[in-house]
Amino acid sequence: MIPYLVLAVYLLFTLVIGIVAYRQQKNTPEDYFLAGRKISPIVLFFTLTATNFSAFFFLGFAGTGYRIGISYYPMMAFAGGIVALSFYVIGYKVWLLGKEQGFITPAELIECKSGSKVLKLIFLAVMVIFTLPYLALQPIGAGYLLENLTKGQIPYFAGATFLTLVIVVYVFIGGMKSVALTDVLQGVLMFVLMFLALFTIANKLGGITEANRAVYAIKPELLSREGVDNFFTKSKWFSYMLLFPMCVPMFPQMFMRFYTPKTSQSLKISASLYPLITTILFICPVLIGMWGHIRFPDLTAKATDQILPMMLLEYTPIWIASVVMVGALAAFMSTMDSQLLALSSMLTRDIYIPYIRPHASLKEQTLVGRILIIILALMGLIIAYNPPATLLAIARDAFTGLAILFPTVIAVLYDKKVNPISCIISILVGEVILVGFQLGVIPATFTFGFLPIVPIIAISSVIIVLGKMIPQPN
Repeated sequence: MIPYLVLAVYLLFTLVIGIVAYRQQKNTPEDYFLAGRKISPIVLFFTLTATNFSAFFFLGFAGTGYRIGISYYPMMAFAGGIVALSFYVIGYKVWLLGKEQGFITPAELIECKSGSKVLKLIFLAVMVIFTLPYLALQPIGAGYLLENLTKGQIPYFAGATFLTLVIVVYVFIGGMKSVALTDVLQGVLMFVLMFLALFTIANKLGGITEANRAVYAIKPELLSREGVDNFFTKSKWFSYMLLFPMCVPMFPQMFMRFYTPKTSQSLKISASLYPLITTILFICPVLIGMWGHIRFPDLTAKATDQILPMMLLEYTPIWIASVVMVGALAAFMSTMDSQLLALSSMLTRDIYIPYIRPHASLKEQTLVGRILIIILALMGLIIAYNPPATLLAIARDAFTGLAILFPTVIAVLYDKKVNPISCIISILVGEVILVGFQLGVIPATFTFGFLPIVPIIAISSVIIVLGKMIPQPN
């Protein structure tokens, strides 16, 4: 009964926030998709962090901690600091151009700065294609969590569907204002409840030191610098440190956040606080996942992604387990709501208006955006119906596909005479190489020990640089 009560109170509160946001809203695309570009510094910080900390953070980090060990934490903490730098390097320019030109979507900025509709459409297609698998991580995580929390009374896919429905309702009603306000609530819940989970479980295991000793006795490599099976070679470490700062700003929901602040000071504050939060918070799920070997030593593959709820139910009172899992649901919701809103705005502004209804009214644009939210949510559920791999594997492939856009964004923002043809070739070649690696057509040895992102970004960047040497027609 307690899990259902905690869940009901939390979900009811998010719906109330959606109604409040709806009442404050003007029925315009800018207000619905970007909250009128008036997001304050504190709200921006919470909406950036809550949006970025998803099912991958709660369940994926814990699952990876179980499979690889403590070495996953310092890599992610360092990468978080570099992500903050990319927030400002890209975010300030995007904010400035958005304010001057009235951009709402990433592709609008790309078209304006490059002068190429083809590049705009390719950029849009890559963002949509590689965001959908990451969007599906959220109902996957919710399904796992609710199934564990209710001890199977809510089956996996029923839980995934239920959470998706709640998200669709409050995003449909309130738009970006609803998303941003719920992100503040969800962000606070994430921070507080993750620490509650860590210290409660540690207390049951005799303290953090004793828990680590117990893990070391079972599997010493979990506490080694390289991790289990020497996972973190220097090449892989470098690869992840490159991957995350390049991919995170390329998520459409993150890119569009850069349009929303009232002043550039908001971005500076968020970029300053983000490394602090990642350094403090990322250790929690990794430790809990690693400690999972004490009670659940034989999990494999996708089952490892459920170690966090399993540990909560094993070592904490039901009310604590329920509250912490609601905090995890908050993380899933804060990412999925933003992804749905971002993708719907892109498809509305970049496809529906220019190619289907050029003279669509402002009211019609917001209506189409709302309808697309429902369609995109259904697509996410279809992918979630039968999850294809571990959360880390799904996330890594999605991250790499989006990171390929990074050289093009830097060129468009900082090069006054960018060659759109070289950008188009850069993206297409990069994505073809990625698919080649994923299908095994290109041997893994071609990465020279790195993740595919390293050779792909090198090739994509060289193509853009060479493009500057080719004279452009006047």
